[in-house]
This record gives sequence, C-alpha cells and structure tokens, in this order.
Amino acid sequence: MRVDLHCHSTASDGTDTPAELVRNAAAAGLDVVALTDHDTTRGYAAAIAALPEGLTLVTGAELSCRVDGISMHMLAYLFDPEEPELLAERELVRDDRVPRAKGMVAKLNALGVPVAWEQVERIAAGGSVGRPHVATALVELGVVPTVSDAFTEEWLADGGRAFVEKHETDPFEAIRLVKNAGGVCVFAHPAAAKRGRTVPEARIAEMAEAGLDGIEVDHMDHDADARDRLRALAKDLGLLVTGSSDYHGSRKDVALGAYTTDPEVYGEITRRATGAFPVPGTGGA
Repeated sequence: MRVDLHCHSTASDGTDTPAELVRNAAAAGLDVVALTDHDTTRGYAAAIAALPEGLTLVTGAELSCRVDGISMHMLAYLFDPEEPELLAERELVRDDRVPRAKGMVAKLNALGVPVAWEQVERIAAGGSVGRPHVATALVELGVVPTVSDAFTEEWLADGGRAFVEKHETDPFEAIRLVKNAGGVCVFAHPAAAKRGRTVPEARIAEMAEAGLDGIEVDHMDHDADARDRLRALAKDLGLLVTGSSDYHGSRKDVALGAYTTDPEVYGEITRRATGAFPVPGTGGA
C-alpha cells in the first residue's frame, strides 16, 4: 500500500484541480492520497466526485500557524469540516490572505519589481492566495528562475524584503480545534530550515503533551540527518511518523508518492479520527 498524506490542488496553491489530483494520484500508483489544501476544504467535493476506483481519499487541510514568531504548518486529517469553531478559524486565516498578498505586491513594487495584483490574482485562479502565487509571478517576470528561489531573504522568506505577516493560528489552539472536530494533527515539515526559523524540539514536546499526533519526517525539505533526528524525537515523544510528497503539481519539482507514509501509521491515523472517514474510490467522473 502506497500512502501520500500531503498534497495540494488549485483550491489553494497547487496546479492540479482536485479532480486532476486524484486521477494523477491513481496514475502514480498510490492507494491513498490526502487533499490538504491551505486553510480550506473547498476541493473536497470535486475530488470525491472524480475519485478513481482503487484510490482512497483522506480529507484534510494544512493550517497556517505561528508560535514564538515562527511560522509553521499543521496538517489536520479527517476532521468534521463543518465544525463551527474550526471553520471560523480557517475562514479568519483565509480572509487575511488577500490583504497580505496585496501587501507583498506593494513591497515588491517599492523594490522596483513590476508585479501587479491582477497577475497574482490570475495565477491564484480562485484558490486560497498565498506566497507561492506571488513567487510564480516573480518567475513569470524573470526575477527568479524557480518558485523555490523566491523563498529567500531577498524576496519572500519569513523576514524577507517583501514578506508580509498574516493571521496565523497558535498551534496549541489549532490542536485543540482539530481534536474538538474529531481530527488528527501532524506537524508538517518541522525541520525545513530553508523556509526560515524552525520550531525548537522543546516546543514540539509541549505540543505532544497538548495532543499532537505526529510529525512529518520524510519530506523533500529534510536531509538524511534531519530525518534521523526527527525519527528519534518522534520515538522519544510517542509521536507518529509520516512521509509525504507535499505535491503542488508543476509549482514544485516533486512527484506524487515521492515520499510515503507507512500503512500501519495510516491505519492508526484513521483509527484515531472521529470527525470524518477516508473515502473509497468508486470510479469517479
């Protein structure tokens, strides 16, 4: 069984529609794929409608969080998408994305980069707008060669020249909200140092005490040393270990299923969840 628990669609900052994502996941030989768009569940219906036979969909979201001034992401799986408290918090985060992106455009303009809000809006195509859309605009303008090259202190990285903060949820509150909605929480790419400052292990230990279920270890932004360290940390804290592609379609150079989660860990995630259940494919449209 091949399980990829971190993928994005055009509902946020991926380039595959939700329907294309599940079809491509099946073509890549996956048995289970999670749709974890940023702070939104808008892709669920289309993904479920197109779900091929033999592929199971895990519904989820990647929640924007911040602790001690450090941005981090929390993968939430199989929660009730209509639970009022978590829904309200997701909407608060999502609603702050547009003014934030406009602020980054204004900073880039002040730096002499002729990016326009209309360009970013076109790239987002109705999805939850974020830094990857602004980064794609910089690629289109020839300012940087790739999206990853835009995530530096020179441009859009945390604290960078064109960085603008947005509302982000306290991770301890995120854990409470997700658990209250029947979901499971996994800290996404916790050692991705090239994205900016990372959360200290002592803080991760506190999150484990607060109900964190796992940490994403096998990820393209973690080298071998980071993976070894995170596995040891997970063992010490009794946390589940996951692996995922963090697939964004053509926006990132990583394939579906490039990193996967052990089927036994996937089974434990489904056992812990009470807010929703994995959706088996029946040969969608």
